[in-house]
Amino acid sequence: QVQLVESGGGLVQAGGSLRLSCAASRRTFKRYAMGWFRQAPGKEREFVAAIRWSGDITRYANFTEGRFTISKDNINNMTYLQMDKLKPEDTAVYYCAADDTSLVATSVKQYDYWGQGTQVTVSS
Repeated sequence: QVQLVESGGGLVQAGGSLRLSCAASRRTFKRYAMGWFRQAPGKEREFVAAIRWSGDITRYANFTEGRFTISKDNINNMTYLQMDKLKPEDTAVYYCAADDTSLVATSVKQYDYWGQGTQVTVSS
């Protein structure tokens, strides 16, 4: 079992930045691929970014447009999502998720463990 706890969400003006953090409880965290997803009110949960367990492969949703960066710190069991040039349409609850395979998956169904989410609100 892996417990994930997100932090770093908040209210920011359009064009601003936020850095989301995800703390994992398990020492074998370094073997997990990690993903970030988001869910806006009335919409399905959607893929944002993912990173391989080793950190050498990343994938991003098209809408990130080079504005978001995912990273992984296997020493401290942390995953981060740096979000720059935020837009009002980025407003959502952001979730981190863990997958114990070598895939860098974009599907919600692939991930086994989920955090509780952190709210990101971007004002115009």
